Amino acid sequence: MIIRTKFNTLLGDMSAAATEHGICFLEFLEDNRREDTLDLVTRRLNLPVIDGSNTHLILLETQLQNYFAGKLHCFTVPLVLPGTPFQQQVWTQLQCIPFGCTQTYSGLADILSCPQAVRAVGRANGMNPVSILVPCHRITGKNGELTGYAGGIARKARLLAHEKQYKGAQV
Repeated sequence: MIIRTKFNTLLGDMSAAATEHGICFLEFLEDNRREDTLDLVTRRLNLPVIDGSNTHLILLETQLQNYFAGKLHCFTVPLVLPGTPFQQQVWTQLQCIPFGCTQTYSGLADILSCPQAVRAVGRANGMNPVSILVPCHRITGKNGELTGYAGGIARKARLLAHEKQYKGAQV
């Protein structure tokens, strides 16, 4: 079973969902692809969705509050990330980008030893079902420009500015 809840963050209301094993979905409510992403996750996991809460969702809310307060740089809440093997590789590498840092799509493709797969990296980045936890907001265009964030470019800019502000803080 997938349990879904909503809660407020510094950058807006979010919808989150978790299985008994970890968080499988996190998106801003204003994200126009939110329901499609949750539908894809539920199909891949083959589990029904109900409203409620569980220990992973409670931990997630606490960790997000600490993240936005500048007290948390690395999430430890367990994740359940159903996706293709390539998507899994991209999402794993996204989690390796340090707090307050960015990487380019082409740089990520190079790290994956797939320098010609820049567009595929971009698609996998865009299919990330857990915003912020798998930090797809840390990916920029080759010239550093902010591109392609489901939560909106303005929110991506705010996330990056937030992390830059707290990058050197002791946690």
